[in-house]
Amino acid sequence: MILASEYLSQTKQELGNSWLPYLYRERVLKTRTRAYQFPAAAGNRAVEIHHTLLGIELKAGRRRMLCPDLATARYLSIFARLGCERVAIPYDITRISLVADELESSWHRMLLISDRLTTSRGKAFQARIRRQIIAKVRDEVNQAGAGPPVPEFKESTKQRAEVEQLTKRTESL
Repeated sequence: MILASEYLSQTKQELGNSWLPYLYRERVLKTRTRAYQFPAAAGNRAVEIHHTLLGIELKAGRRRMLCPDLATARYLSIFARLGCERVAIPYDITRISLVADELESSWHRMLLISDRLTTSRGKAFQARIRRQIIAKVRDEVNQAGAGPPVPEFKESTKQRAEVEQLTKRTESL
């Protein structure tokens, strides 16, 4: 009989570089980010994205979170499904959609692999394995951290350096 930990390691191995925490560490945390904290929510929560007159909302359980755009709502929905409390969001808004695509793909592949590996077992066993895999992913994302609450800004930029060089040239003339 195969142990639950073996299903977890087999799922992680099949995903390889598509393992959700790996993508989070490599594609998100290695860039400039800002931290996002989810409002406190209890227990198992359904996650939905709603288009309202005021914009895009992410609904997790009974909580509604206003999102600036659909890409951010998709990105945050992954971590809301995991039950994370704090995550990092890429500061560059043009990257959020691409990262959200990769994370959603990883999420669905993870669930499909889990279902495929446990097809010969009962529904209760399949649900337990799924919960354990999600808990493992959540733990790894929480261990990776959410990064700084406010992104770091470089004091000297390329444009500022060019302006300084021009002022030095004009002063020397």
